[in-house]
Amino acid sequence: MLAAFAARLDADEPLDNLEVGERPEPDAPDGWVTVDVRAASLNHHDLFALQGVALKADRVPMILGTDAAGVDPDGNEVVVHAVISDPDWRDDETLDPSRTLLSELHQGTLAEKVAVPRRNLVPKPAGLSFAQAASVPTAWLTAYRMLFTRGACKPGETVLVQGAGGGLATAAIALGAAAGLRVWATSRDEEKRNRAVELGADQAFESGARLPERVDCVIESVGEATWEHSIKSLRPGGRLVVSGATSGAQAVTDLRRVFFLQLDVVGSTMGTRDELEHMLAFMAARDVMPIIDRTLSLSEAADGLRAMAAGDLFGKVVLEP
Repeated sequence: MLAAFAARLDADEPLDNLEVGERPEPDAPDGWVTVDVRAASLNHHDLFALQGVALKADRVPMILGTDAAGVDPDGNEVVVHAVISDPDWRDDETLDPSRTLLSELHQGTLAEKVAVPRRNLVPKPAGLSFAQAASVPTAWLTAYRMLFTRGACKPGETVLVQGAGGGLATAAIALGAAAGLRVWATSRDEEKRNRAVELGADQAFESGARLPERVDCVIESVGEATWEHSIKSLRPGGRLVVSGATSGAQAVTDLRRVFFLQLDVVGSTMGTRDELEHMLAFMAARDVMPIIDRTLSLSEAADGLRAMAAGDLFGKVVLEP
C-alpha cells in the first residue's frame, strides 16, 4: 500500500527523512481492526517524529500520522482516536504511563490502511466529510480538552488563544466561540488576525500586544515566543493551559508573578476517546465545522509538512490516499 513514512531521523533536515512509497499492509492482532483510510491530517507531531523527538531510531521505517477517518471492516464510517493505551488501563488514557500515539510504536495513518484497537474507533458524524472528520482527533481534541477539561472555561469568560492560524488555535477559537466564551486571538499576520475574527474571535491582536484587560485563561501551544506574554496577560487567579512549544520549549517565567497572582499553569495532552465522542456531538449540535487549509494527495505530504513548519496555513492540512 502507498504510505508516507519516516525512513530515517535527522533533527536538522527533517523533511529529508520523509519518503512516500510502498509499505506492507498492517496486521490487526486480537482486539484490533484495519481501517480503510479515506482522509488523514498532518500535525506538528509528524515533524517531531522526523526530527527524532517523537520517534526512536530503532522504530524506523515508521508510517507517520496520528489522525484519520475511514471505513471499518463492517462498513461503518469512523474516526480514529490516536491515543493507544494498555488494554488493561481503565482510567483516562492520556495518563497511562505506557500510552503512545499512533506513529510512535504502531504504524500511523498517512497510508491507505491503518490498524488500530477497535475501542479507538468513534462513529463519524454524518454532517462531517471524511476530510473534516480526519482534522479533529489531535488538534481539535487537544483544544477541546484544554478549554473545557483542563482549563475549565465557562460561558462569559475571556480566553486568549496564542498563535492564530494553526490547527489547534483555529480549533480553540471555533470551539470557544461556540461555547459562549469571549475569545481573543493573537498573530503576527494581519490576514490571520482577520480570519480569526471571521471564525468567531471577539478581537485579534498583534503578537505580544498589550491587551485591553487581563484574561481568565490562555491557550498556549507556541512556547518560548509567546510564553511571557501569556503569563502577563492573566488576571489574578487566571489559568494558563499549555499543550505544545512549537517555537521552543525553554521558556523563562518570573515565578513571583505566578505565586503573587496565584496563577494556575496547567499541562494538557491530547484527550480521551470519550472526550472525542463528546466533542463531535458538541460540534454537530452547534454546527461547528473544522477548518481545512488545503487538501493534498499522499504524494504531496512533504509540501503539506513544509507549509506547516513555516506557519503558512490557516487550519488543517489533509491528505487523501
